[in-house]
Amino acid sequence: MLQAREIHKQFGVTTVLNGVSFVVNDGEHVALIGANGAGKSTLLRCLTGESPPDAGAVILSPSRQRIGYLPQAFADLHGETLAASVAAAQAALSAAERELERATAALTDPDAAAALTDYDAAFARFEALGGYLQLQHAEAVLHGLGLGAIEPATPVASLSGGQKTRLGLALLLLLAPDLLILDEPTNHLDLEALAWLEDFIRAYPGAALMVSHDRAFLDRTVTRVLFLDRETRRVTSYPGAYTDFAAARVHEAALHREAYLRQQEYVTRVTRDITRLKGEALALERATTPRQPSVRKLAKKKARTAKSREKKLDRFLAADERVAKPRPSWGLKLDFGPPPSTSRAVLSLEDVSFAYPGRPPLLAHVSLDVRAGERIAVTGPNGAGKTTLLRLIDGRLQPVHGRVRLGTSVVPGTLAQEQETLDPARTVLETALAKRPLSETEARSFLHFFLFTGDAVFRRVSECSIGERTRLQLACLVLRGCNLLLLDEPLNHLDIESREHFEQALAAFNGTVIAVAHDRAFLAAFARRTLEVRDGTVHSTP
Repeated sequence: MLQAREIHKQFGVTTVLNGVSFVVNDGEHVALIGANGAGKSTLLRCLTGESPPDAGAVILSPSRQRIGYLPQAFADLHGETLAASVAAAQAALSAAERELERATAALTDPDAAAALTDYDAAFARFEALGGYLQLQHAEAVLHGLGLGAIEPATPVASLSGGQKTRLGLALLLLLAPDLLILDEPTNHLDLEALAWLEDFIRAYPGAALMVSHDRAFLDRTVTRVLFLDRETRRVTSYPGAYTDFAAARVHEAALHREAYLRQQEYVTRVTRDITRLKGEALALERATTPRQPSVRKLAKKKARTAKSREKKLDRFLAADERVAKPRPSWGLKLDFGPPPSTSRAVLSLEDVSFAYPGRPPLLAHVSLDVRAGERIAVTGPNGAGKTTLLRLIDGRLQPVHGRVRLGTSVVPGTLAQEQETLDPARTVLETALAKRPLSETEARSFLHFFLFTGDAVFRRVSECSIGERTRLQLACLVLRGCNLLLLDEPLNHLDIESREHFEQALAAFNGTVIAVAHDRAFLAAFARRTLEVRDGTVHSTP
């Protein structure tokens, strides 16, 4: 069991966590969600001891239970090769296997009795650690996370960022800790690896606390949601999966609005009554003389009643029980606006093939037609060529065979997975001004809708977080007036609320969209056609 008790954490004068308390029970699988910047990763680091809290306590029961922690940016890989990394994660099992091999070889010794005793002891230790089933389990984990085809002798340093993250997750799962703490474990996983991880987590006997923005993943893996509020910096627990949490939040918001409206009706009614009484008292005072004491007495009574009700209203408005005004939902406010007119035929690929120098063909004889207004999802295993396909469409790569044709008046816009379309030396404001002639005031007002407020517009792109650079790319697409959007993992590093706002913006966009994505909730809401890239081919399904 893990218990967080009144956790406080500050960075300078900024309070990140303010009295966070919750419990994760044995074998329970729990989600931790909240907006970007709410403090989720900070809370996980407090729980693991990587960044101790300023106040409060983290209690493990029993105290000897093992925690396996996967940070969002995983880079702590042991060993120089893939095989060495896996062996380091299973050091005890590997040592027991080597001892068993030595004991087996010693069975040929003339002193067979002693050798047999040593063999029995070595075999018992090996089996206690899982034995050959555990070694097979390692192969299954690597294969399930899309690493099975990589040569064991491959240097870890040569792996891509996504492969390193998946290897880090694989090594953590091989350790089989009592409590898994995972920060964005679904990043860089294709649909097949996502499905495998879901099955693994569901069957995992230990407890798990996971930060994820993948709604479908959470619906399939957790039974409780901890919501970290960016305003209060506290955690609220909700039973059920993500869909249950979302419904509960909608219900809470509706009740809050109703209570606030009733309160405002009461305040308006009392304020109106106070004004009426004051007016009547003043009118009687002005219409009478001191020789009319009974009427003057009535005027004073009305004035005292008004004053009493005014004080009562002031106490009500200052009370903690007063219902605060509901805050407007604050996240990405995207409005692509009407796109430029476009021809009916937006895109055509004619017998396109592509290969990187010195490598086998990645795409071979691909033919494809895209019509105006289509919503197309591009899926397939990692490394199959999905990003390459988008780069062929927008002209950053040229096919070695065949032709890519864009329709007349088509204006493509690319949201790149690695943000390489942004100039790291420019500021956020300079980036926006380079896309469309605007005054500085107009540009700053526009960027405000993408959460770049105050002096944040003067920050250089190189100093922005990954999520901020994603928002800036979206802003640039809006400014350019694109009518063909090419989106490579557009939801990476966006919190759930921002993902939902992004989906709403695309639903209102009249142009054509081709998106590489692995978020199943997004695909179900967005895609009307799917292109599966696999084994050098592109298969289209309506």
